[in-house]
Amino acid sequence: MTWLRDNGLTLVLLALFGLSIGGQAYAGWLAAIEEMGRHGAAAPGFGEYVSDGEFLATVFENWESEFLQMSAYVVLTAHLFQRGSAESLDPDDPDRERDKVGPSLWDKLFAHSLGIAMGLLFAVSFALHLFYSAEHAAEEARLHGEAAPRLTEHLADSQFWFESFQNWQSEFLSTAVLVVLSIYLRERGSPESKPVQAPNSETGVSE
Repeated sequence: MTWLRDNGLTLVLLALFGLSIGGQAYAGWLAAIEEMGRHGAAAPGFGEYVSDGEFLATVFENWESEFLQMSAYVVLTAHLFQRGSAESLDPDDPDRERDKVGPSLWDKLFAHSLGIAMGLLFAVSFALHLFYSAEHAAEEARLHGEAAPRLTEHLADSQFWFESFQNWQSEFLSTAVLVVLSIYLRERGSPESKPVQAPNSETGVSE
């Protein structure tokens, strides 16, 4: 039971992820069956649907935006401030630079390893979104008797960037809203909130 308590946050988030991606796959499959039915075409099997470029492109499109948000958040909060926010370091804290870094290359890499890891996850998700989006575009082109675009051509396609930017903008907005709302609002017990009685002017979550 102690293990469950100590890892509850990760376990619940992974369970919610599993339910969500399962729901996305099932609902998308039903929608694809309905769409094929309208055109008198054979309905795809579930396995066929979830291995299709269109479905996989939507999955990695969302992962891409989430990892972009988190990597930007990790790096930006290390260098920029928002006075009064629980999500910011205190710019007037004299001990802010107390976390020293060793002289070796490994020390320097480890000091930025979280930002690097999140950035790599974003890059991988972006590449997979591009690959499967291009695969879906090629399928659509073949259906219309057109030449399938090359990967580099798809990278320059406005539809691909529309897919990315429509998610990126919402991630940056939601992060900015959290930063500002944490100045004025509280959630008792959350490390993302200042103590309930803390003044709005206090920056960070320390008591």
